[in-house]
Amino acid sequence: MSATMQTSERLFPQAGKTVPEEELVRGLLGADEQAFAAIYRRWSPQVHAMAARSLGDAREAEDVTQQVFLAAWRGRTGFHPERGALGAWLVGITRRKIVDTLAARTRRLHLIEAAARSVDTVPGDRRPETTERILDRVLLSDVLAGLPRRQQEVLRMTFYDDLTQNQISERTGLPLGTVKSHARRGLYQLRRRIEED
Repeated sequence: MSATMQTSERLFPQAGKTVPEEELVRGLLGADEQAFAAIYRRWSPQVHAMAARSLGDAREAEDVTQQVFLAAWRGRTGFHPERGALGAWLVGITRRKIVDTLAARTRRLHLIEAAARSVDTVPGDRRPETTERILDRVLLSDVLAGLPRRQQEVLRMTFYDDLTQNQISERTGLPLGTVKSHARRGLYQLRRRIEED
């Protein structure tokens, strides 16, 4: 995207001020990346300001700004100039992304509170579980939820029930080799997703 934006600066110098909106709209609908870069430069400060004001978090505002323009690019065929201005369309997308982010934040907080209530102590230890351990457990649970059902099942039995692969095989009726395969693939996916996060 940065190379595209550099190119667009040559083709659309001071795009935020001089290129007519109709031309930018034609470029957007024609999947012109240079026109889209100019659109980004023109409206991203407004989108970011809205997100920052609503969320009170600069990092989340940056994420929302990226999500808005990604959604605009992917959904460009859904923009109809006769229904309203491009800026208004982007503001509508921004509002939806802000609502999504606030809902996700609320879900995370509820999940953390539920985890804190359900786990008072560490097994074999009388010390209260730290916030960091609770957050790790929440992260693990969230990442596990994205795995295929069988991999989830095997890893949950491994992590939460503390079962060996032989015990999992007996409990599920799966061959031991299949259990090992699910565990190996599941752990690989977990590691990859946690590293990405």
